[in-house]
Amino acid sequence: MSNTSIPQTGQEKERAQDRERAQQEKAQEKAQERQAEQQAANSPLKTDRGTTTLDDTVVAKIAGMAAREVPGVYDMGNAVRRAFSAISERIPNAQTNVTGGITVEKGETQTAIDVTVVVEYGASILEVGEAIRRNVIEQVEGTTGLEVVEVNVNVVDVHLPQDDQGGSSSNTGSTNPTKTELQ
Repeated sequence: MSNTSIPQTGQEKERAQDRERAQQEKAQEKAQERQAEQQAANSPLKTDRGTTTLDDTVVAKIAGMAAREVPGVYDMGNAVRRAFSAISERIPNAQTNVTGGITVEKGETQTAIDVTVVVEYGASILEVGEAIRRNVIEQVEGTTGLEVVEVNVNVVDVHLPQDDQGGSSSNTGSTNPTKTELQ
């Protein structure tokens, strides 16, 4: 018998194609890993002299301060957090919690931030939301070197002018509530 090439069967061809696909997938995975390593190496937080790490609370404080600077933001956080803040403000020498209303998810080079706010009545919620987004991104990226991939703004309430008045506008205990005429 001679040692000539024997034609491959259909199953043999499929196996060869599967092996080739598996090798291509492994090569793609290695390329993606190298790209991720390069991105991490290009981070301003990693240098040849060492690495700077940031805790989530650092990013949350910066984002909280940036959001509070925006005109039209009355308060931060949900009702429970705001009630807790109101109580803690009455304690002498208590520190203001600037991270209230801020949630941060942080990786090595990127971060995503959720902001929960109360907007003043009369302010454009769309404009306030965009201003919060713009200011938070600018401050966080500028001070930390992290890339902000998203800032989600959740408006949970609108502060009305009559909320600042000392008395409550509700008629508790009254059997004849006053009616407000709408025009």
